[in-house]
Amino acid sequence: MKLAIIRLHIAVFLWGFTGILGRLISLNEGWLVWWRMLITAIALWLYFFFSKQIQRISLRDFLKIGSIGTILSIHWLLFYGSIKYSNVSIALTCLATTGLLSAIIEPLFFRRRINITEILLGSFALAGIIIIYFSNLQFSIGIYIGLLSSLATVVVSVLNKKIVSGYTPQSITLYQLTGGFVGLTILMPFYDLLFHSDIQYPQKLDWLWLLILGIFCTVLTFLLYIKALRHLSAFTINLTLTLEPIYGIILAFAVFSENKYLSNYFYIGFALILIAVLLQMRRLVKEKRAIMPFE
Repeated sequence: MKLAIIRLHIAVFLWGFTGILGRLISLNEGWLVWWRMLITAIALWLYFFFSKQIQRISLRDFLKIGSIGTILSIHWLLFYGSIKYSNVSIALTCLATTGLLSAIIEPLFFRRRINITEILLGSFALAGIIIIYFSNLQFSIGIYIGLLSSLATVVVSVLNKKIVSGYTPQSITLYQLTGGFVGLTILMPFYDLLFHSDIQYPQKLDWLWLLILGIFCTVLTFLLYIKALRHLSAFTINLTLTLEPIYGIILAFAVFSENKYLSNYFYIGFALILIAVLLQMRRLVKEKRAIMPFE
């Protein structure tokens, strides 16, 4: 039990660290995600090949799972774009609204009644975002992009629940990231055309940060998370996952001194969002549902 808790906290800490790496890497958000997915896909294929865990999948299911992976790549692109246009703290705060957006959007998608409590919690989080927005107008573009990133995460979460059963979480992750890489590769020429960019190659330290991002913050965190799921309760997992933006923001303060550029209203807005997330987490525990990791 104790080892499982340690594994989960390491995974959550590393997820929080992805924002730091996003700011350290000199590539634009598009090519940053492309290289991350390439490294991650290669690492996953090698791991599952040598551990003999590769599960065969039909072409139809690969296209279905891979298309969700493409949306995941767009989520990452928007997340790192939010960091580039604002900072790590703003991007992580926007991403913390994912669970609440999911609670509102999922009933619409699955044609369930929207719980009034979920609307109230969503309004609570929205108030926090509004406070952060109007007290940090210089980061307005980053906030817009960050909220779109959060929305993309919700779409991935909803679609994942529609995936055909019969495949292990490991296989779904493998084919989702592989398909996402293929999908993003197809989209990158249009991205470069739209943003007047060109293919970018990592420079010096970029390689180190990308390897840490792809292997430690993606592959390792996934494996740690899967192992922790086998031994921990939904309450422990959900409560620990809410620490991800907190870990990330603390790291951003320590590494980049971002606290110097944020107004006091940022903390008020973030507190409102965090309270709403914790209350939503409590509801999900009662319903024995798990929240999605932010990253």
